[in-house]
Amino acid sequence: MLHPSYSDLMKVVNSGVEEGETPVVNSRYSIVMATAKRARQIIARQSKGDLDVPVISKPLSRAVEELADGELKVLPEKKEEDEG
Repeated sequence: MLHPSYSDLMKVVNSGVEEGETPVVNSRYSIVMATAKRARQIIARQSKGDLDVPVISKPLSRAVEELADGELKVLPEKKEEDEG
């Protein structure tokens, strides 16, 4: 079992959403995509030597920890507007 769970992560990400508003994240897929994107950013920074704190854990584990701790903010995808 994963710790924290997907539902726990979704609660953290959606904690700032007012009642009646559309949640930022409403599927496991969104959580997976957000953490994978952050893990790729961490890997890229490691290869450049840009990390200010040495990485003890694996990049994906660190991304999940950042999301669970509220350090990582997931932004809703912008929908394309018709300009016609």
